[in-house]
Amino acid sequence: QARLVEWGGALVQAGGSLKLSCAAAGGISSLGVMGWYRQGTGEQRDLVASISSGGDTKYGDSVKGRFTIRRDNAKNTVYLQMNSLKPEDTDIYFCHVDRLTTADGPDYDLWGEGTQVTVSS
Repeated sequence: QARLVEWGGALVQAGGSLKLSCAAAGGISSLGVMGWYRQGTGEQRDLVASISSGGDTKYGDSVKGRFTIRRDNAKNTVYLQMNSLKPEDTDIYFCHVDRLTTADGPDYDLWGEGTQVTVSS
């Protein structure tokens, strides 16, 4: 019953900023690591940023110093502030949760449907 809903993707010029949001819903009692991935060029999605329930963060090398991830545990929501955007940041961005618990029991490896970010030069 749990699902992730993303919003905030848009068309923006190089050097601009965007903020992505992702909310988890469905009677959640615990929520693990939340993150943002993008499709990339390979078969596997690439890590953009992640944040644990305690606030520990990780960033992909290509976005360090430009992107910031935050979460609001009371709202079961994660945010990605993207600054100094580059054309190579253009991609579909997917929200991800590694594990969560609802009244029906545990769930894991949950993905949102993706939100499009396009950066023009």
